[in-house]
Amino acid sequence: MLSVSRQSIRFSTHPNFTPSQNSTTISPSPVRGIEKAAQMTAPIRILTVDDHPVLREGIAAVLSAEKDMVLVAEAADGREAIEQFRVHRPDVTLMDLQMPTLGGIDAILAIREIAPDARIIVLTTYSGDAQAARAFSAGASGYLLKSMLRKELLDTIRSVHAGRKRIPPEIAVNIAEHHADDRLTDREIEVLRHVASGNANKMVADHLSISEETVKAHMRSILSKLGANDRTHAVTIALKRGIIEI
Repeated sequence: MLSVSRQSIRFSTHPNFTPSQNSTTISPSPVRGIEKAAQMTAPIRILTVDDHPVLREGIAAVLSAEKDMVLVAEAADGREAIEQFRVHRPDVTLMDLQMPTLGGIDAILAIREIAPDARIIVLTTYSGDAQAARAFSAGASGYLLKSMLRKELLDTIRSVHAGRKRIPPEIAVNIAEHHADDRLTDREIEVLRHVASGNANKMVADHLSISEETVKAHMRSILSKLGANDRTHAVTIALKRGIIEI
């Protein structure tokens, strides 16, 4: 049996180090090397969340052709997304925003409470700056229009998985353009939603339990902040920017 004293052990840390006859060189553990290699080659585990089965099937087909990606679960709404995330802990989650039961923004917030480092890519048909800004504030790492999936999906997944943010240039420009704008308050957004549904000021006042004069004051503020000419114009701008949804 070979006996090695503590004094005889040397670590070859210098590039010109040459072991002497009385020294023993200790190499890195091969087991650790294997574990590290396995981690580097492990496929990116993905959760897809969208209320349209056809879209989920399409994404599944695209991912199935990639050696470095694997679809681990699917969900049809925000609540299912949270449950599936708890079970599977995916590396990347693809999240729609407009879904029944629980929307994407609320699901992102909940998932980030479970795992603060969760990497989430928003998939949406809406290019509005306000909606994109809300998604990133909630904790999204990427933002992708569904019209861009064929060309951008795989690169976006790899980029976000590597720890980078990903946002289409046109949406980034829109966010920058409106960054300094006065944001609508929660009450103003609520008023505008009712107006978008075709309600007159008196009906809006009744729904929100406020006076008609207060509704008019909110509308004056809304028109000023959005640079709108009238109520219809304000609704059109708000829908385009993703401030409200119908």
